[in-house]
Amino acid sequence: MGNLAWVFIGCALIGAGASAVGVFAYLRKQALVGDAVAHAILPGVVLSFMLGGSKDILVLLPGAVVAGWIGILSIELISKRSKIKPDTAIAIVLTVFFALGIVLLTHVQQVNYGNQSGLQDFLFGKAAAMLPSDLVVFIVVDVVLLITIWLMYPYLKLYSFDPDFARSIGVPVKLLQFVLATLTVLAVASGIQAVGVVLMAAMIITPAAAARFLSSRLSVMIMIAMVIGVGSSLAGAYISSLNLGMPTGPWIVIILSLLAVSAFIFAPQKGLLRRYLRRIEHSSKVKTENLLKVFYSAEEKSGITAMSLSDILASGRFLSHEIDSMIKRLNRKGLIRQFENKHSLTESGRKEASRIVRLHRLWELYLNERMNIAPDHVHHDAEAIEHIITPELERALLLELEYPTVDPHQSEIPGIKASPNEQ
Repeated sequence: MGNLAWVFIGCALIGAGASAVGVFAYLRKQALVGDAVAHAILPGVVLSFMLGGSKDILVLLPGAVVAGWIGILSIELISKRSKIKPDTAIAIVLTVFFALGIVLLTHVQQVNYGNQSGLQDFLFGKAAAMLPSDLVVFIVVDVVLLITIWLMYPYLKLYSFDPDFARSIGVPVKLLQFVLATLTVLAVASGIQAVGVVLMAAMIITPAAAARFLSSRLSVMIMIAMVIGVGSSLAGAYISSLNLGMPTGPWIVIILSLLAVSAFIFAPQKGLLRRYLRRIEHSSKVKTENLLKVFYSAEEKSGITAMSLSDILASGRFLSHEIDSMIKRLNRKGLIRQFENKHSLTESGRKEASRIVRLHRLWELYLNERMNIAPDHVHHDAEAIEHIITPELERALLLELEYPTVDPHQSEIPGIKASPNEQ
């Protein structure tokens, strides 16, 4: 097997392990902890090199893990033993440890250690510089990560979503905290050579954030995050292999960011585009339902069964450029019909308008009788809520209000059948 194939395998496992661990860190709102650990690892790597005199990963990895754990303990100690908030503690640890790492790295480069060349690659990552022996170590670490998550999945799931409940039923929360912290340190340490300490935090959190937009199920989130992490790692390693002077980490993060941004925008249910379209759809729904109410009100109050565009505009509820599109929408749905220059409700339109008016007046009555809000203060709230009342909520209102026939203004509530007890 060629060296490039080993690099791809190693990067894929690094992406899988970091992404899987990152889902739990993301759910526990500990995104910045991964960033702090990534930066805290640098002095451990350099000190291990200074003490061991070798860039062998078996020499550097223990120092990286120890430094990462010291970073986590420092964050916890600062936040618990002082009035400093956790986010500030994370910022302190991140900057101090990284500054110490840069100082040590500069010292190594200025003093003749003999084989310090390439040590700076740990800042931004260089997968092509990895040896097969390095990859074996990373593969073992990431396999351990994935097996640990698989074995402890039920407990990690419970702890991630509801630690208080987990504690109340006897789940060893402290042990789970230790396990998650250890997994985070190992995940970051396993990627220091491929992605680099500066950018490894992106491998921990970005796939999880993207996966959260695509699914709400933890198991599916983990799988999606792993696919994103593996895909971006392979693509970044490939691009880096095309040019030996090109660092791997930045390319991995760029591709990862593009995938994440795509998920943020185009996710089917939670994406920004879907939310935007949903807002437009809701706005259109509200306007057309309000137009049906205008037709219903004119027929109820004045016996007018047909309205021209100028009559609709005179209601004062719509802008002139909105009316034409709303009329077309209602025509397509078969809720109104046109006769010469006027429009009137169809039977289906009258039924739908009656439903909207009924929901409006039921809610007004509920606010008045159950919330003790004066009749002249309930209209605007009912205008907002009437468009989202479900059939289940409508039935609950009818039961709660005992099938009323008039609203607080003594207007008839249309379409109310007698209570089942009165039939």
